[in-house]
Order: sequence, then structure tokens, then C-alpha cells
Amino acid sequence: MQPLQHNSTVSPSDLDPIDKEILRLLQVNGKLTARELGQQIGLSTTPTYERLKKLEQSGVMKQVVALMDRESLGTKIVAFCNVSLQPHALQVMTCFESSVKEIPEVMECYHITGNYDYLLKVAVADMNAYQRFLTQKLAVLDHVAQVQSNFVMTEVKYSTAYEIS
Repeated sequence: MQPLQHNSTVSPSDLDPIDKEILRLLQVNGKLTARELGQQIGLSTTPTYERLKKLEQSGVMKQVVALMDRESLGTKIVAFCNVSLQPHALQVMTCFESSVKEIPEVMECYHITGNYDYLLKVAVADMNAYQRFLTQKLAVLDHVAQVQSNFVMTEVKYSTAYEIS
């Protein structure tokens, strides 16, 4: 097996079927050990471990995390916030992005096209916590011109797994 190069443009063709199966299995259960993975893919522990290391070094596998049940942790409200900045300047966007990365309630942040500049996924305990987030953390950031909030009523599908073909 050729070592994967560390870059962010690894294509699916750079991964052989065994690498793809390792990634599929880990997306379902990130707690699998190299031994357990090896048993499922038909390799011994050492070559499986070496493949895992190469997937990490290539940047294909960024990190393995535990997914939490947000409601068990007291996080009842999920909102998607559309944010517009004024003016549209690189320095303004860079400053906003740096600030948003430091706000723990913001789970995800995307620079988007369309009527707004950013889409934020925000998770908080309740509406009072959302009001504090909005008035004390988000709206006070420099150059925030507009915020529109949409609240999740029902989570129909939640997945962190990417399709690997």
C-alpha cells in the first residue's frame, strides 16, 4: 500500500477498499480498536494499525470523537442563525470567524452564499440561554448587521457519517 500524502485533497481513488471499509466502520463506532477493526476487515492488528496511522497522517481522518446526547446534557434548544455582516470586507469576515470560534454555544459555522453571510448552528439549554447568547455574545460582535434565527422543532435526521464510495 502506498502511503497517503498529507493534504486536504485526498480523493476517493487514493483510498483502497480496505481503507474505505475502515472509515465506514469507524464512522459507526469510533471506539473500535485496531484489533477489532482487523477482525472485521480480515487483517491482523499491526497492518490495521498502520493503515489507521496513514489515514490520520493523510488528513482523511481528522479525529475520533464521542457524540453526546444533547438533551441528557441539558441542551434543549437548537437554532440555526443566519448572520449578515456589514461591510463585506476580508478583515471583517476574519474577525467574525475568529470570534465565533470562541463562543461555546456555536456548534458549527459556515460561510455561505445567498442573502446571508454565515449560517451558525447554536445549541443552548433554553430560550433564556438563547436570549443571553444572542444579546451578549452574537449581536455585540463588530459588524453584525442582521441575525435571523430558526429553531429546530424536531430532529428528523442527525448524522456525522459521510458516504464513502
